[in-house]
Amino acid sequence: MVVNTNKSGLITQEALKNTSSRLNSSLEKISSGQKINKASDNASGLTIADQLRTQATSLDQSVANGNAAVSFLQIADKAMSEQSNILDTIKQKLIQAKTATTSDEGREVIAKDVSRLLEQLDNIAASANYVDEQEHYMLQANSDDQSPSTTFSFQLGEKNTNTIDLVGGSVQANTVGLDLVDLKGFRTSDDLTPDSAGVMMGKIDDAIDKLNGWRAEFGSVQLQVESSTRTMMTNSTNIQDSESVIRDVDFASESSNFSQQNIINQTGTYALSQANSNQNRALQLLR
Repeated sequence: MVVNTNKSGLITQEALKNTSSRLNSSLEKISSGQKINKASDNASGLTIADQLRTQATSLDQSVANGNAAVSFLQIADKAMSEQSNILDTIKQKLIQAKTATTSDEGREVIAKDVSRLLEQLDNIAASANYVDEQEHYMLQANSDDQSPSTTFSFQLGEKNTNTIDLVGGSVQANTVGLDLVDLKGFRTSDDLTPDSAGVMMGKIDDAIDKLNGWRAEFGSVQLQVESSTRTMMTNSTNIQDSESVIRDVDFASESSNFSQQNIINQTGTYALSQANSNQNRALQLLR
């Protein structure tokens, strides 16, 4: 029997220290709701979980981008829909102007109506924009420039190449782009004769075809954006579920582990007190 070194006490202290560490770790997991709170908990798991989290947040932002892109495209489509109605009305008026039963006075009224309608068509092109910024005009360059619109590229994914582009540099939904400038300048019956009305009917048909082509492009891009957005939403959900498996704590399992470590810690404390009391037996030999 020795008194200088309490061997049993040291062994018990080491076991108690390890148990206390596991108990604290279990308590940290329960309180935080995560089974990985530091790299030492699971270094490889932490790396994978962080990568999954970055991927999920990137997809979530891309979903927001997609929703904004849909709003952008819908604004343009509604604007062109109204322009299409204007062209339909102009075609109707030109048919009326071409017939022999329409008087010169009637054609003069029609000419002025057509001119006003085309002014409104240009107004629509000059006001169709997103969040009132110069670079976000869809139907022409900007409010003061009737040249073609610029390229629009929607970022819909975590990679630089995950983009959907909209017909860049070709949308010019105004009287310049639709070749209707001459008709916009009509004011009198001399301008709008039966013969000129017939010529302009052909130009209106061409303008309607061109406008419908742009609308079709916007519509197909919108369908592509909506499909991509739905896919990203599904992927984000699955990725977050995968991250949860790695990072989030199973409370039922961890509560059981905490109870186990707590009991072991209590018994270890009792064992340490017994190990320390064993040294007192040496005093009995000196009595």
